[in-house]
Amino acid sequence: MSRFRKHRGFTLLEVLVALAILAIAMAAVSRTASSSIRNADALRTRVIADWVAQNRLANHQALNDWPSPGIQTGSEDQAGQTYPWQEEVIATPNPTMRRIVVSVYAPDDAKLKLRELTGYLVQYPR
Repeated sequence: MSRFRKHRGFTLLEVLVALAILAIAMAAVSRTASSSIRNADALRTRVIADWVAQNRLANHQALNDWPSPGIQTGSEDQAGQTYPWQEEVIATPNPTMRRIVVSVYAPDDAKLKLRELTGYLVQYPR
């Protein structure tokens, strides 16, 4: 019989290589998850900006108002954040129609336009 018994198991080098591979894989998964979270947050912000723009147009229709041509600014609270908006009311060749362009900006950067929505108002004869 041999003086040394054969041990079954992994050498230290094999364990270190396996741990290095596992660490690299976990870092890649972590980066992917972090990127997905950032993308989901950006998408959420853009969807809410779209809601703000739609709300502005719907508000004009619901109130049946007839805004004068020009630019109006304001902000709307939505989902716990304040979204700045700008409305440009433009006269059209048809005197009974107005074009409204609503621009909504990022809550943390008033120069970053998230959404622009165009709608039309019609003034019906009474």
